[in-house]
Amino acid sequence: MMTLQEIINSIESLPTEEREYLFEFLRKKKEESRGDNFWEGLQKFRRVIQSEEIIFTDEDFADVRDPSVGR
Repeated sequence: MMTLQEIINSIESLPTEEREYLFEFLRKKKEESRGDNFWEGLQKFRRVIQSEEIIFTDEDFADVRDPSVGR
């Protein structure tokens, strides 16, 4: 197994085009995983709300907003 420093060194030795491809690939993977985690979290939240038969209205959120200046 490579150490982190070895990985960094090997990336630095890549030609510019390959390095850019690698960084773009990693950026896309990061974006994809964010979306998956958000969607999974939202689905889980919805299942709990439904299974617990929780009902909320706009009144439940009436005092949530920060009324201070600049908000």
